[in-house]
Amino acid sequence: MSKAYLVLDDGRIFEGSSWGANGRTFGEAVFATGMTGYQETLTDPSYHKQVVVMTAPHIGNTGWNQEDNESSKIWVSGFVVRNPSPITSNWRASEDLEIELQKQEIVGISGVDTRALTRHLRDRGAMRVGIFSGEELSREEMVIEVRKMDQMSGSFLSEDVSTDSNYVVKSPDKKFHVVALDLGIKAATPRSFAERGVEVTVVPFNTTSDQILSLNPDGVFLSNGPGDPSTMDSVVETVRELLAAEIPLFGICFGHQILGRALGFETYKLQFGHRGINQPVLDKLTGKVEITAHNHGFALKAPTDGIFTTVYGRGEVTHVGLNDGVVEGLRLIDRPAFSVQYHPEAAAGPHDANYLFDRFVKLMEERAK
Repeated sequence: MSKAYLVLDDGRIFEGSSWGANGRTFGEAVFATGMTGYQETLTDPSYHKQVVVMTAPHIGNTGWNQEDNESSKIWVSGFVVRNPSPITSNWRASEDLEIELQKQEIVGISGVDTRALTRHLRDRGAMRVGIFSGEELSREEMVIEVRKMDQMSGSFLSEDVSTDSNYVVKSPDKKFHVVALDLGIKAATPRSFAERGVEVTVVPFNTTSDQILSLNPDGVFLSNGPGDPSTMDSVVETVRELLAAEIPLFGICFGHQILGRALGFETYKLQFGHRGINQPVLDKLTGKVEITAHNHGFALKAPTDGIFTTVYGRGEVTHVGLNDGVVEGLRLIDRPAFSVQYHPEAAAGPHDANYLFDRFVKLMEERAK
């Protein structure tokens, strides 16, 4: 097992062992706090251009299977773990995790003090990072290579992860038809709709409002995805046209930020973001605290107290993060539109927020009356 180096753009270097594919890779260094669900994380398009640090020390014991992929490939730029499992022990496993990383040419590093690395990122914030293995570079040369890379702020990534053409996910008991704008959608989302009698037509990110409405949807869904929401002006304009049409609309994660921008709010870069499956969120409408799955590095600036006014009528923030007060959900009162920053479809759990799909179905039922 050869040496590998994780190099941050502030000059700090962690030494470990090559794991997965050999070579070099770059991205934004982020940490994910889930103890399970690493396959969902690896195949989530929202992690495009990111090097993911797993805070749980033991990763890989359940191997890799063919059922839990959220997309057709691994999207993370690199994978950082402390102690990879020496064995695969799960009846569903079809492959060892490291072998799958090698097959898909994902450069990783193991043996890193991920606790120290996570604390460093919490103090300094998410930053550019590189992983180097199987090559001879000085420490100074590696830092220089990392600092050549683009920042995540200002990145436009939807075109990298979106579908090229429309496709349909059918429901055995079709009651409604939803058009999902693919900004980096996960497979679990159409599946969650299908379980509720909703057929989903997934369309490319640059589909116009006229094209969406020509498909005669009962509702429109705005998916999760990677990148900086401030770069999504054309999609924001599409959402404004859909709001004017008063069609039921539901957004999650990146889609939540797009809806917020359509309502006139700005977005900003979080210091180190929220990633993992244990994030506490307060539902202000019910007083209930939900444990939720997150993956976002940007957030909305919106008033969290009382009713706000938009060109589409009144609205309010419905959910806030209990760790730092970040806006985690909003809704329009006078039109059928709402969104949340987290993932109600989280395949690895938790499932506290599954009711949001039912809420969207109710909006479509009310419109159909």
